[in-house]
Amino acid sequence: MTMDELRTASFIRSLEPPESPVLEEIREEAEKNGVPIVRLETGALLSFFTGLLKPGKILEIGTAVGYSGTLMLLKAPENCTLTTIENYEPRIPVARENFQKAGVADRVTLYTEDATDVLKKLDGPYDMIFLDAAKAQYIVWLPELLRLLPPGGVLIADNVLQEGDILEPRAAIRRRDRTIHKRMRAFLYEIKHRDDLDTAVLPLGDGVTVSVRK
Repeated sequence: MTMDELRTASFIRSLEPPESPVLEEIREEAEKNGVPIVRLETGALLSFFTGLLKPGKILEIGTAVGYSGTLMLLKAPENCTLTTIENYEPRIPVARENFQKAGVADRVTLYTEDATDVLKKLDGPYDMIFLDAAKAQYIVWLPELLRLLPPGGVLIADNVLQEGDILEPRAAIRRRDRTIHKRMRAFLYEIKHRDDLDTAVLPLGDGVTVSVRK
C-alpha cells in the first residue's frame, strides 16, 4: 500500500463503531496468533450486506477461527443458518469454540473436508456466499458456487487484489505465485463478463468483489 492508501484505510477503520465484545475477543486472539481474518472495513461490508439481504442461508468458504461467520450470523435474522468450510485442522476446534462462545453454534454446520469435495455435495440455494479461502481455487470453485446461488443471491469474494500483485504483469510475479496470479485474473475476468452476474470490484481492504446473480 502507498502512504495515502494506508492513511485512507486507517481513517475508514477509525470510523467503525466498537465491535461486540465477542467479536472483539475473537479478533484480538486471531491477530495475536497470526490468523488471517477479514479486515475491519471488509467486515463492515459483510455486515452491511447481511443486514440488507436478511439471508436465510449463508455459505462461507474459509472459516478460519469463525470471526466472519460469527459476524454475519450476529447481523442476520435469528433463523439464518451458516454452512462453513475449513480443512486446516488447527483452526477447526478454535472456530467451534468461538461459535459456541458467541451463542450461534446451533446455527452452524462446519465441514472439515476439502472445499472442492464439499461444494459438490451441497444442495443450496444460499442467499449469500462469502469466499475467503485458497485464492487459486476461486476460479475452480466458481461453477459450483453459481450452482448454489439463486437469482438475487450475492457472492462476495475477499483478497482479490493480492496486496497489489494482481496489477503486475506475469513476468514481475515470483514464480511460486504465478499460478495464483493467473487464476485470480481469470476469476476476475469471468465474474465481470458473465451475463448472469452483475459484479463490482472494490478496492476495499485487499480487494473485494460483490456479485449479484441476475
